[in-house]
Amino acid sequence: MAIIWELDFYSRPLLDDNQKKVWEILLIQSPTNVTDDPATLFKFSKFCSNQSVNSLWLGEAIHEACTLASVRPQKIRFFRRAMRNMIAKACSDQGIEPLPSRRTFALNNWLQEREDNFYPQQPGYTSPGPRTGVRYPETDPNLLPEAVRGDRGDKWLYAALSAADLQEMPEWEIDFGEGFPVSLAALGEDTPIPGLIYYSRRALPLAAWMSGLELCGLSLQLNVPPNLVLDTGIEERWVVASLSSKDLVSETKTFMSAIAKSKGLHFLAIQESPEDEKFAGFWLLRRES
Repeated sequence: MAIIWELDFYSRPLLDDNQKKVWEILLIQSPTNVTDDPATLFKFSKFCSNQSVNSLWLGEAIHEACTLASVRPQKIRFFRRAMRNMIAKACSDQGIEPLPSRRTFALNNWLQEREDNFYPQQPGYTSPGPRTGVRYPETDPNLLPEAVRGDRGDKWLYAALSAADLQEMPEWEIDFGEGFPVSLAALGEDTPIPGLIYYSRRALPLAAWMSGLELCGLSLQLNVPPNLVLDTGIEERWVVASLSSKDLVSETKTFMSAIAKSKGLHFLAIQESPEDEKFAGFWLLRRES
């Protein structure tokens, strides 16, 4: 699997001697397996003055991080839409593919840790107030491409695995997918992890198509008609299932409550049939609060 980093480049709750916001680049390796140890992930941070915020400085910082890492990344994920052009140019200038993505789970944890423990200890700290996170517009979801769209033979159901069960993910036969260590969510081994299992005769092409997306999480859209939606990239959304009855809406609300109880951790599995012993696709997902 390709080496992927996660990047944030933005102002921090710090002021310099001229009372200008201090900026910072954060880079951390994406854990892509449940067995990855978050403590051993490559990390890089560097402050930037307000006057030096541009793609040139950012590209030089990425280059510096690459010289310090044991393995150079092929891709870099980033979640801030406002910085999209600058980050994309800096990555491309370094020969690295930029990936607009909300799948920055390790980075989100690191940012929270720094906001709680690191920045308050630095000179020029100014309280940022309650952390609200980055909000994304809830755009209308797209239909899945016709080539992978389900037919009347497709079925789906909600299920649950324990955090301990997910530790066995490397032993499962999976054609396409990605995981991350459950410890990022600080859950006990017996915690139920909710998920959606989707059965389709087009399981393999559907999973292959999804592997080209940056899968973030599942959500409930209560428009008319209500839908179960898959959020990908920075703002893309896809209809996974139409909720054609009040019972299905109620069941999905219960599913979303279960996701909240597991600190946003959930999964999406794709199989050809319930009798299939392998997965065409399996992804761990996480909805950020």
